[in-house]
This record gives sequence, structure tokens and C-alpha cells, in this order.
Amino acid sequence: MASKTKKDSRERRIYQVTLMGSVVNMVLLLAKFAAGIFCHSAAMIADAVHSLSDFLTDIVVIVMVRLSSKPADKDHDYGHGKYETIASSIVGMALMLVAILLAWNGIMKIIDAIHGKQLEVPGVLAFFAAIVSIVAKEIVFRLTRQTARAVKSQALEANAWHHRSDALSSIGTAIGIGGAIMLGQQWAVLDPIAAVVVSFMIFYAAFRILRQASGELLEESLPESVEQKICDIVYRDPLASDIHQLYTRRIGNNIAIEMHLRLPSDLKLSDAHQHASSIERAIRAEFGADTHIMLHIEPTKD
Repeated sequence: MASKTKKDSRERRIYQVTLMGSVVNMVLLLAKFAAGIFCHSAAMIADAVHSLSDFLTDIVVIVMVRLSSKPADKDHDYGHGKYETIASSIVGMALMLVAILLAWNGIMKIIDAIHGKQLEVPGVLAFFAAIVSIVAKEIVFRLTRQTARAVKSQALEANAWHHRSDALSSIGTAIGIGGAIMLGQQWAVLDPIAAVVVSFMIFYAAFRILRQASGELLEESLPESVEQKICDIVYRDPLASDIHQLYTRRIGNNIAIEMHLRLPSDLKLSDAHQHASSIERAIRAEFGADTHIMLHIEPTKD
């Protein structure tokens, strides 16, 4: 019952911070599209598209976290945690697509400028829209990341970095628009240059998210430092020795651990069981109550 209450609380916190972010994204994308169109700013329109991708990925996170929270059943012995990994993958792919489109659009405008085509100088309203976006998205990023780390949600953390990438893109947008306004017509190319720079920032953030998600989907082992921590916990038991065949992986928000370890050969079965149970409790105290653990006990070699 306590575990269910904890899961419900976790879902509620994820929904609250994600809905807050989606409202901010909706307001910003409408404001940015309006400012970009009326102020003739390619960088601002690109920034608006980024906010639109933020809004769509908010919806993905809400749906996938809901699915990942379903308990294990007869068809899913390890639960549904991979839905959260899939959500991270979708967020990463959305970011990468946005980055490519922004870069392509910006490069085309730069080529036009090189060929002598005059680009329109963006209006002041677009600059102020970028400043508002920077402040708003940085606040949403910090709140989302704080919640993600508190509830240990990778999908939410990926979405937090999506918010941060939007703030970074708005910084680039503000620099490009501000430079074009202050320096005049001959420097209007700063606007699309800013859009290209921003696209590379977004692409890097997308690569990091996809790298982590693909590692989970391919059953990548946990980092060596985490596996060492697992061994340290096991060796706190004075009778445990010789950990071998240690296998680890991540299942969405939780981890799975399988290992062989040796206990003295003269231990009674009930005592060996007691030691194994104590080790499992210690591991779950460190990594979470839903940690999957499989211990294979072997006698020490004489």
C-alpha cells in the first residue's frame, strides 16, 4: 500500500511540473510565432518551432510516464519501465529533427545573404520576446530538473534539458536579433547565423539524450562506479565473499541486479537465506524498493 502511495505521489509530481511547463510552452510558442512573423525574424520563428516541439514532448512524457507506472503483470514480469525510456527516445529524436530543420533554414538564408539578397532587419518586439523566453524557460528547466532528480525520472530529466535547450536557443536568438537591430541592414545576416548556432546546441542536447536512452534499450550495464557500490554493499556482510557473474541493467526508472556470491559452506540453509535477505534489503535501501535483485548463493571453496 505504501509503495502504491509513493508511486501515485511520484506520478502526481511529474504531471504537475510537466503541465506547468506545457502551459509556459503554449504561451511562448504563440508569442514567438507572432513576434517572428510581424517582426520578420527567422531566428524567432525557429525559436517558436523549438517551443512547439517542447509542447509536443510534454504530452509524450505525460502519456509515457503514465504507462510506465503500471505494475508488473503476467506478461511483463519486470514491469513497464521501458515506456519511460521510449519517452526519452522520442524527446531526443524530436530535438534532433528540430535542430536539423533550424540549421537548414538558417544556412539557406545565409547563402541568400552571400549572394546579395537583402535580409529584413527584425523588429525590437522579437528581441524582447527572446528575453522573456530565456527567463521563463530557465525557470521551468530548474523546476523540472529538480523534480526529475527527486523522483528519479529519466524521461522528466530529458524533458528538463529540452527546456534548457529552448532557453539556450533563445539566448542565441536574442544575440542575433539584437546584433541585427543595433548594427543595421548590413548585419541582418546575424539573425539566421544565430539560428544555425542554436541548432548545433540543440543537436548536442539531443545526442546526449538519445545516447542514454539507446544504452538502456540495448541493456547496457550500469556504470562501473555503480557496480562497485553494489559490491561494497554486499561485502558489508562479513560472511559474503567472491562476487562473480555480476550483471546489471536499467529498467526505466529502476535497476536490475543479478549476481553469484559465496557464503561459508557450513552455513545452514536458513542462515544463508537470512544473510541473502539482509543483503537484498541493504541494496534496495540504496537503489530503491523496486530494484530487481537475483542472488545465486554458492558455498565457499575449501
